[in-house]
Amino acid sequence: MSLFPIFLKLTGRPCLVVGAGRVGELKIESLVAAGAAVKVVAPEATDAVAQWAHAGKINWQARDYVPTDLHGVFLVVVATGSPELNDSIYREAQRCGVLCNVVDDPSRCDFYYSAVVSRGELQIAISTNGQSPALAQRLRRELEEQFGPEYEAWVEALGRERRRLFELPLDPEERRRILHRLVTRERFEEFVRSTTVGKRSKSGDPGNDRA
Repeated sequence: MSLFPIFLKLTGRPCLVVGAGRVGELKIESLVAAGAAVKVVAPEATDAVAQWAHAGKINWQARDYVPTDLHGVFLVVVATGSPELNDSIYREAQRCGVLCNVVDDPSRCDFYYSAVVSRGELQIAISTNGQSPALAQRLRRELEEQFGPEYEAWVEALGRERRRLFELPLDPEERRRILHRLVTRERFEEFVRSTTVGKRSKSGDPGNDRA
């Protein structure tokens, strides 16, 4: 099966998580970080989940799941220890047209959580179509070394320059050529050198220029 790679905007969208143990906690945290309106259904929850509910970040309902919990939901993540309940929720989600992810059960997933390298607005997602999450995690670690924290500031700078160029009366083809020149390896290295020098100057560090 070929997957369609996509980044979803979840801000304000109603998302349901069934189960609030350690695994469910991670899924809840990622949905909150994406700005989703998260409802959690679970008789018990970890301390972190309880604290998020107390702070108003999520809506935790301390009870068992019922099918009506899927009404009006955009997607559901299922993280319970009951295969029977997991299967029941998946089948109900299919009937309701709700995207479903049953944790650690690829056959009952409409979407997978990818391993993600995050550098501010830059996100690199890796998926093995559920075949080897361990490999995806290894590749993520390698890419985190290749794409260091400096990429966050560079992407922000590129965004500012792109917005500036779109405000100018430029020919679209000329604008495209400029934008592509801005993202070369040489321009990235220049950016890193300039920001490094700037940080040293502010901190009073003379670098290698020793008396």
